[in-house]
Order: sequence, then C-alpha cells, then structure tokens
Amino acid sequence: MPTKNHALPFGRGPHATRRDVLVGSAATAACLFLAEPGLAESLANAPARSGLGTAYPRRDGPLKVRGAARFAAEHRFPGMVYGALVFSTVARGTIRGIETEAARAAPGVVLVMTYENAPRLAPPEPFYASPTGMAGSAIPVVQDASVYWNGQPVAVILATTQEEADHAARLVRVDYDETEAVTRFDAAAARASVAVYAGRELQYRDGDAEAALAEAEVSVDLDFSTPQQTHNQIEPHAVTVAWQGETLRMHDCTQGVDLSAITIAKVFGLDPSQVHLTAEFVGGGFGGKTLWQYHILAAAAARLADRPVRMTLTREGVYRICGGRAPTRQRVALGARPDGRLTALIHTGTTMKIAQNAMTEPFMEAAEHLYRTDSIHLEIRAGVRDMLANTFMRAPGAAVGTFPLEVALDSLAERLAMDPVALRIRNEPEVDPTTGRAFSQRALVDALQEGAQRFGWQSRSGERLGRREGEWLVGTGMAAAYYPYKRFPGGAGRITLGRDGRALVELAAHDMGMGTSTATAAVAADLLGLAYEDVEIRYGDNRLPGSMIAAGSQQMAAIGAALTAVRDALVVQLAALVPEGAALRGRPLQALTIRDGALVLAGDPAARMPLTDLLARAGRRAISAEAVAPPPSEAREWSMHSTGAVFAEARVNAVTGELRVSRITGVYDCGRILNPTLAASQFRSGIVMALGMALMENTLFDERSGRIANPSLAAYYVPAHLDVPEIDVAWTGIPDPEAPSGARGIGEISMTGLAAAVANAVYDATGKRIHDLPITLDKLL
Repeated sequence: MPTKNHALPFGRGPHATRRDVLVGSAATAACLFLAEPGLAESLANAPARSGLGTAYPRRDGPLKVRGAARFAAEHRFPGMVYGALVFSTVARGTIRGIETEAARAAPGVVLVMTYENAPRLAPPEPFYASPTGMAGSAIPVVQDASVYWNGQPVAVILATTQEEADHAARLVRVDYDETEAVTRFDAAAARASVAVYAGRELQYRDGDAEAALAEAEVSVDLDFSTPQQTHNQIEPHAVTVAWQGETLRMHDCTQGVDLSAITIAKVFGLDPSQVHLTAEFVGGGFGGKTLWQYHILAAAAARLADRPVRMTLTREGVYRICGGRAPTRQRVALGARPDGRLTALIHTGTTMKIAQNAMTEPFMEAAEHLYRTDSIHLEIRAGVRDMLANTFMRAPGAAVGTFPLEVALDSLAERLAMDPVALRIRNEPEVDPTTGRAFSQRALVDALQEGAQRFGWQSRSGERLGRREGEWLVGTGMAAAYYPYKRFPGGAGRITLGRDGRALVELAAHDMGMGTSTATAAVAADLLGLAYEDVEIRYGDNRLPGSMIAAGSQQMAAIGAALTAVRDALVVQLAALVPEGAALRGRPLQALTIRDGALVLAGDPAARMPLTDLLARAGRRAISAEAVAPPPSEAREWSMHSTGAVFAEARVNAVTGELRVSRITGVYDCGRILNPTLAASQFRSGIVMALGMALMENTLFDERSGRIANPSLAAYYVPAHLDVPEIDVAWTGIPDPEAPSGARGIGEISMTGLAAAVANAVYDATGKRIHDLPITLDKLL
C-alpha cells in the first residue's frame, strides 16, 4: 500500500505549555524527525551513541523472517499431547449430563476432563478486581455444572495429535437444563447502573448541561450505536504447559507475564514462584491476550493426565471464549453560541458487561478532556448481560467514544456554517476542562492545522463540498483523535554493566509486534550513554524484574521510568567505587551520571572515570543494579493526553452503495517519538484497524440464544490489502517534560477519530449522516 510518513517542522505555536522554552530548545536536538522516504534507511545504518529518535531496524525482524522466533504454539515438551475444547450451546443453565464414552474410546485420546473429574480450583481474579488480576472474568473453570454463557468450555479432550483431539471433541454430547438468560441489549439496559472503570464511577457534571442545551442558540442532539467486536490477532490464542514437579512451566502469548503467572498461581493454590511463564514473542494482542479459561483448562488437564499439553484455539474457539469490545448506545448533544463556543456538552450512554468482571467501555473519556464548554454532563451506564466476557480492545473507550463526539461536532459545524477544523480550534481549552490541571504538553491545534495543510483540506463554512466522479460520490471529512497517557505501577528492571562497556537490560516486558526490544535498547543506551549496539535486552519472562503489562499504550513509559530508576541505582554503586583523591570522590549523587562508558560529573564532562577503570580497581568484571520505578504521580499532577487530527476521503458508488476510503492523513501529538520507523508502523496499523471498525467489523450476537453467529474470518470481515488506501502519517515530536523519556504511548491513539472522519466524509459525499457502525452499503443505498 502506498504510504508516507513525515514529521512536522518544529514550532511551539500558540498552544505550547509551561515548558515551551525548555521543550523548544530540546526538541530539535533530541528528536530526529523522519522526513522524506529514504531517510529511514540512512538513519538505520548511521552510527549513534544514544538512539532516541533514530530509525533503528527491528531487532526481532531477522528472527521472525528466519522462523527462529518461537511463539506459544511452537514450543514443545517430551511426551506432549494436544488439547481440544467442547463449548456450551446455551446461554444460561446447568449441565444435566455429559456423554463422553465415545470420545474416550476414540483413537489417540489420553484424557477427557469435565467438571466431574477436574481438579479443585479457585476462581480466577479478573483485571481491575485486584491489583494482580489478569483474567477475563471470575467465573469458576469446570468446577460445577453451571453454564454462564453460550460458548463456555464444558469439556477438554487430550489426544496424541491435534486431529485426534478435534475429532473426539465432536463426539461429546451434552444435555442442559436451560434457565432464563439476559441476552437482549434492551433488557440489560433497563436494569443498568452507573458504570465503574479502574475504580471510578463514570459520571461527571459541571453546571446544568440540559438547561444550557435547551437555551443554546445552535444545538444538535444525536443518538449513535457501535457494535460488539472481536479480536482477530494474527496469532490465535495458544499455550504450551508442563508440570515439572511442583512448578508449572508455561509458554504463553500473554500481554502480562507477571500478572498472568500470579493469577494462575492463585487458581492452583501455588506460590507465584512456582509458575514460570514466558512470552517472548506474541503475534498481536490489542488487549485480548490476557488470561482466559483455556489457560487454566490446559494446566488442569496437564496435571490430571501427567502429560505436557499444547492448547491452540481455532478461530471459532477465540470467538467463543476470548472476549472483545462490548456494544454501546450513546447520546451526544452539543449547544453553542453563534461564534462556535460550546455552552453545553452532553455525552451519555449504555454499554454491556458481565457480572463477573470489572471491565466497562469508558467511551466518555475523550469528551472529558478534548474541548472547553460552559457546562458538561458525562455518564456511562453498564447493563449486565449473559454473554462472553467483554474486555479491552485497542483504544478501549476512546475508539468508540470519539466516533459520536466527532460526528456531532461535524453536525454542529454545519449548523453554525463554520469550518469543522475551526470549530475544534475555537474550543481548544487552556487547561483540562474537567480537572482544571495544566497540560504537561499539548499541541492539538498544531496537529489540526498541519493535518489540514497536508491533506489539502478545503474550508467549507458549513457547506458540503462533495463532488461526483462518474458513478462515485466523493467527499472529505475530519475528526480529532484522543487517548490518555497512562503508566501503571510495578515497573522495574535490572541492568548489568560489564567491564567491556556493554550492558544487559532485563525486565518482564512484552513485544506483541511493536518493537519493544528495539525501543527499549534505545532508551537504555540514552540513559547509560552507550552505543545502541552495546545494549542487550532480555524480556518476556516472569522471572525477570517488574510487573509490566503491554496495555493502555503505557509500556514504554513504564520501561522508561524503571530504567531511569535502575540507572540512578547504578550511579550510587559506581560512586562508591571512586577511589580517594579522584575528582568525582564525594560529589553529590544527583550531580553524577553515566555517559560514554564513564561515570561523569554532569556539569563538567571532563571530570570522569571510565567504567572499565572503576570496575578494574574494584576487581569486578561487571556491576549490576535492580530498581523499581517510582509511583506514577505525574498523571495525578498534570493533565497528560495524546491527541491528533485525522482526515479522510471517501468514495461512495451511487449505484451499488459501495464505500471506499481512498485517502487518509493522520497527524499526532504523542510526545517524543523514540523510533520513527516503529512509530509510523504503529500509527498505520491503528488506522487500518480503525478502518475495519468504521466499515466492516461486527460481531453478530444472536440475542435469542446469546450465541455469536459469525465466529470466523469467513463471516467477520476485517480490512484486506485492497481495502487500505494511501496513509500519510506525521507527528509533532515535541517531548512531554513529565513523561519518562518524553514519550507518551502511540499504540492506540490512531485507532481513534478515524471512524468519525470516514462518517463525516460519507456525509460530505452523499448527504447521509451515519450514526451506527459499521458503515455498510445497506445504510448508503
């Protein structure tokens, strides 16, 4: 697919923050902006001492190309057998009987496990239910005859080949006593209550927004819906497990090795040290690679059979037991003065969850922080439905929340006879609209203006500018993008500095395809003043330091904070090795740092002692330090968010209703860009995934039976190569002075805003406002 990626020429603009002078002086020196094609290749081959901002090629690339990177289903143990699952076919009830004789007699079968012979296990702890929870839900796993959703595993087959296990699973017959289930959205919504997410109630009021809306000179009041969606990572969920004495060994595809190990240890009554879990390579996660029932079933069956087990889910299996994004119904109402200033902002609605987890789709977050308004009312209610557990999916909340908010703003701009870009700039806040905190760094206006220039945006003063090219109606649209900055507690790491001038960095981090080891090496090289090539990274193992999770676009912030703490611990140790009489002896620790292979006085680089000399004097070949990152207080003191601007061109066939997105531009303000090549890939991948959300992704939940009706890529559509147009991405690259390494997360923000930009482009082309995703041709005919 044709793509471009550029960075903005540096400029503080009218929306630089309190550290504008500091940032302005540092940005051009610290960030190497990717400009014209070809520069990435030259940067990748250029020698460098630090590496932040350098387009280093991915370290895992050669391993994956050679097939040397082993994923969860590519590990094996001697005597290993293969697992298959039998799924329930009712949404609620109890098992009256299970006929397993035919399966037990089938060729190659080693074990048939049901609730009748399964080990006694504790319920798993879900994410947000406890600080160490990593499970999709707290539903007990094969402990009794209860059925909680249509698709719940009710039996496990182990056999000597995968084909034998799959065949035997089809021979199991289950009878149920069904009970009344809540599967309809309306029924669950009628009993919904205020949602809770990450420990806070999802509601906020300032002023009387309904009264302000009624009094507004110009207003819109619109309803929207977004569907249930399912994760479709390129690597289906899998785990390979073996009991080695009292230790459970797991090769997994999790996004959180430490939390997954702790969660499964509690299920089996083990100490976390008795679970050794690795996940060095993960073929995509996006929030869905947490701890699901198949992990527990594989480990329980392995213990019962006394054989190692590989459990690989089919695509249908992923749809049956691994959750995704919950459906929503939302209302956005806006009131404004004739000059465009917002007087009322209302964003409310309902989403679904299950009773046994703490995950709610927080779709009001963008409305909390993007625009200033005189009054505001935000509220999310959660209905409890008997369905597969909902969970995080790339840009949870923001992906589906920016859709109605940004479509409503486009509608308001039309009524105001005002350009949509100008309307957003008019309502740019000076401080956070709901918390009153100062922004640590924010350049949304710069992104909007640059995006409009790059895309060739035509100011429309409220009028549609769509044109016709033969059978095709062509229009353009735009929207703002948003995702909050996050850094979870628990980040830690270990660095070993050798006398040879090389460093080994070890931490329990993850690479789901975004280049974690590459970016981490650059951060460590910068902190230690070493060459990028002299830094080795080990990760993806729960026996390494830290309790990190690759989620919320926060892992690199966690890594940066952890490695900074380790660097400081190394300085303490090295300072203790400085001999009497040396210039560095007795200097305050805060005045010392590590640069170019030496302990250095920060204010006087000439005052230095090479690490080689320090270690040799102490008779040591290496020095090692381990440290925990400080608590993430920065986001409590500052308003920290990534923002952006997305522009799209849409073409709708006037005869068939076929919709093609022919051009996309995204400009993002996400702090410092650590590696332009990795960043461009992350931005584009989010845009492609958002294109699927806009045009095709829809998990068809049968409200009569609670069963997912399209559990495969044959019926659940995602973008193919020909669906993806030219994508032009850019970034401001301005470091955030409050974020570790100056970087905010980039993995999820490009998932936001695009669906609205496409919907607004469709309106520009056809005059039809689409309020319900996905935008399929039946809605355009």
